[in-house]
Amino acid sequence: MNLYMPKQHGAWAMLVLPFLLGIIAGGFSWWQVPLLIGWISLYLATYPLIMAVKKKKIEFHLSWFYKYISVATLALLPVVIFNTTLFWVGLMMVPFFIINIVFGKHNKDRSLWNDLSAIAAFSFSGMATYYLGSGSIDSTAWLIVAIPILFFTGSTLFVKTMIREKKNPAYRWISWGYHIFVVGLGAALGSWLLTVAFLPSLVRAVYLYGRKMKPMEMGILEIGNSAVFLAIISISFF
Repeated sequence: MNLYMPKQHGAWAMLVLPFLLGIIAGGFSWWQVPLLIGWISLYLATYPLIMAVKKKKIEFHLSWFYKYISVATLALLPVVIFNTTLFWVGLMMVPFFIINIVFGKHNKDRSLWNDLSAIAAFSFSGMATYYLGSGSIDSTAWLIVAIPILFFTGSTLFVKTMIREKKNPAYRWISWGYHIFVVGLGAALGSWLLTVAFLPSLVRAVYLYGRKMKPMEMGILEIGNSAVFLAIISISFF
């Protein structure tokens, strides 16, 4: 049986990067295995749910939602029961999921605010994996949430300048300005690793602007860029 999958290829990087960053920073725990299964299943469940909310093939999409959410529940429930702090981490994600559903209902999935909300929800998975490995929610846990938000906000702006807003010069300057800002932020904080980690994104945003690329090509590019970013930023946690 073929699985019903979301079409946003680049979203997989948003799903995985924070999760892995939390493991790298906090350490490995076997609880992270069922958490990963539940996290992926929860992500897969959101797509058919939003489609059903849009009243598109409601019965078909709800059937897939029930399948995915059942797997997510079975995987996540024991993790949360034995690690109750994760309940509060999950609770912090809920408002962002609600925002995504509301935007989806009104067919505003491509809104920048909807994208930023999804990025925030994805990034909290890093706090969850960090907690399971380290046993604490401290300043590092919040840093692990903040770093992916900064990174994927740049990715979102870049993709918009290449597709939906490619004829909007204002978006170009917003994208370039933002990428320069995050590179400068690393320098201002005295973190050369943060500066170096964000540099490939800045080069990509400027060099590739105006070039024709297919959505799948951009998705693959963003996955590759995310891997490079993760590899560089991870050094700071060793």
